[in-house]
Amino acid sequence: MEAKSKKIMSNQDGVHANLEKTVQRHLASRFRKPISDHTGAAFQAVAAELARIDRPLILDSCCGVGDSSRALAQAFPDHWVMGVDKSNVRLSKERDGVEPENLLLVRADLNDFFRLAAEAGWRPARHYILYPNPWPKAEHLKRRWHGAPVFPYIVGLGGRLELRSNWWLYLREFAVALEVAGHRAELCPYGADEPITPFEAKYKNSGQPLWQLTADLG
Repeated sequence: MEAKSKKIMSNQDGVHANLEKTVQRHLASRFRKPISDHTGAAFQAVAAELARIDRPLILDSCCGVGDSSRALAQAFPDHWVMGVDKSNVRLSKERDGVEPENLLLVRADLNDFFRLAAEAGWRPARHYILYPNPWPKAEHLKRRWHGAPVFPYIVGLGGRLELRSNWWLYLREFAVALEVAGHRAELCPYGADEPITPFEAKYKNSGQPLWQLTADLG
């Protein structure tokens, strides 16, 4: 029996009071954390691979077991889809069927990978972050993508950005962070008629609403 998806429990009742100040500070500074060796090596390998391929790139960040990456590869056969996750256990989980030929799954720390990609001039046509943010406590603002030092690099990648979550406030905060960075976002309910991640399937089965944020970052 599939476990029910837990509802988000947060001690916040609105956008974090320090969000705009935090985003402005990150936009005005450079993230100087050293790049991990394994992510640096992984980036160099996939960069060499992409240099041989004449197709637009779709980036699927926090792809988990890669179901969303596989679905995107099938939906966009004329693109190259790269799913990135920090867990080798998740990425190596077997799935039925033949893998799409336009799919590449990469194990990397996205805090490092985003910086390397942005600084190398990568400009994915689309960028998906479909994992529901797991940091709902107010004191964990800086662990959310929009409150983290790497946020400016996510914005710097450009393209059509799309996030999904069952936590509306997380996406609302992301929209505010994008506004601080000079970009407008759309936030609306998402039906998930055909779930492409295990999380979306759980939301649908448990009757929880799902939300979608989209933004054109140029």
